[in-house]
Amino acid sequence: MATPAFEEIAETFDFLDDWEDRYRHVIELGKAMPAMAPELQVPATKVEGCASQVWIMPRIEDGRFDFEGDSDALIVRGLIAILHALYAGVPVARIAAIDAPQELGRLGLQDHLSAQRSNGLRAMVERIRLLAASA
Repeated sequence: MATPAFEEIAETFDFLDDWEDRYRHVIELGKAMPAMAPELQVPATKVEGCASQVWIMPRIEDGRFDFEGDSDALIVRGLIAILHALYAGVPVARIAAIDAPQELGRLGLQDHLSAQRSNGLRAMVERIRLLAASA
């Protein structure tokens, strides 16, 4: 079961007819996301395997997962915003149970992202899973 925030994104994607509109929506999600403090954009928070610069800093509060994220590419910031909607507020113990490829598949991203962006998205999901598992 996806979070309400992710369900809202999925509903918006269902409403948008073509990929260009969806692409613009992903970029808007990225623009709306708060910027990550520059002092958190360090090698320890950097996600390897992404074509763009990507940083993810986890926060665990009351057993629930959350994170800050940022990228130097707007489309990637949008992908981070989608992942935030998918994972934020979920109990840490349930992060591994989220089938990210299936949930993201509902958005049709895999059909429209370049191979490099798809690999980067997988790297971000793996990083989130590892961060939650080590919490």
